[in-house]
Amino acid sequence: MRFAALAWAGGFAVAAIAPVQGQAWPDKPIKLIISFAPGGVHDTLARVLQPRLTESLGQPIVIENRPGAGGNIAAEAVAKSAPDGYTFLVASEAIATNEYLYRGMAYDPYKDLAPVAKLADYPMALIANPSVPADNVKELVALARAKPGSLSYGSAGVGASGHLAGELFNSAEGVNLVHVPYKGGAPALADLVAGRIQVMFLSVSLSAPQAKQGRIKVLALTGEKRSDKLPGVATTAEQGFPGVQALLFSSLLAPAATPATIIRRMNAEVVKALRAPEVEKRLDDLGAVPAPTTPEEFASILKRDGETWGKVIREKNIRAE
Repeated sequence: MRFAALAWAGGFAVAAIAPVQGQAWPDKPIKLIISFAPGGVHDTLARVLQPRLTESLGQPIVIENRPGAGGNIAAEAVAKSAPDGYTFLVASEAIATNEYLYRGMAYDPYKDLAPVAKLADYPMALIANPSVPADNVKELVALARAKPGSLSYGSAGVGASGHLAGELFNSAEGVNLVHVPYKGGAPALADLVAGRIQVMFLSVSLSAPQAKQGRIKVLALTGEKRSDKLPGVATTAEQGFPGVQALLFSSLLAPAATPATIIRRMNAEVVKALRAPEVEKRLDDLGAVPAPTTPEEFASILKRDGETWGKVIREKNIRAE
C-alpha cells in the first residue's frame, strides 16, 4: 500500500507546508523537469501543454530535460527539490518499475514523489515479421508452445517496456520467447523487419506506418482499447488473453509534501489543457491518447502497475543495465 501512503502523506493530505505567508500560488515561474531527451514523446507532450499552462496559471512554464538512467536522474532531482509547487516531474511508466530494476537508487519513488496526474497513454502492439506463421495471439502462443525457445523478441534494452511486456507474455502464457536486447527501439525494429528476430512489443505510433507498408504484421494491441491507427486489430483481452496488457504513458509528479491545494490546482489545469480539442489533435498526431486522472486515480494506477511489473521483474530476475 505504499502508493496509497504516498498519495495521502506525500501528495494531497499534507497541508503543513503552505505557500509562504499565504501568498497565492503561483507567483514565479514553474519548472517541468522531463525524464527524457528533447524530441521524444514525453518532451513533446510537455511542450504541447506548456503554452496552455502558462496562460491558465499566469506564470511561465520552464522546461528542463534531464535524461538518463531510465528517468532516474530527473526523478531524483525532483524528489530532492523543495515541495513548494515550483518543480514538477514529467515521467514515463518507468516511474512504477525503476525501484525493481535499479539497485541503490538515491531516492524512493514511493516516499519522495507525489502523484499529480496521469497525462497520456501510448498504446502498444504485438508485432511480427510477415514470415511468422501466426496472425493472432492464439496462433503465436500455439507456435511458441510447439517450438519452445525457437522464437525471439527484441526490445530497446534490458528493463525497457518492450522487454517487460515480453516477459509478461512469457509468464502469462507459459511460453519461452527469447529476449534479444538492443540499444534502442530502431535497431530492434530493423532486425524484426529483416527477419533476424520474430516478434516485438512496440508503440502503435511506430508500428502503424510499418504495417501499412507491409513490412510487419500486427497480431494484437496490448492496451485496453482498440486504436484508430490500426483499424481492425483486436486487443489481447478481446482475443482471450487478458493477462497480456502493457501500455506506455506520460505522467506528472511533484516532490512529496507539496501542499494539497497546489496539487489540486495543477491537476485541474492539466486536465483542462488535455481536454482542449487542439491538444487532443496534437496528441493524436503523436500516437498518444489523453488520459487525465485525479491524483488519487493516478496513485492507484501506479500501485497496480508497480505490483504487476514488480512481480514480473522479480520472477525473471531482471536488472537494468
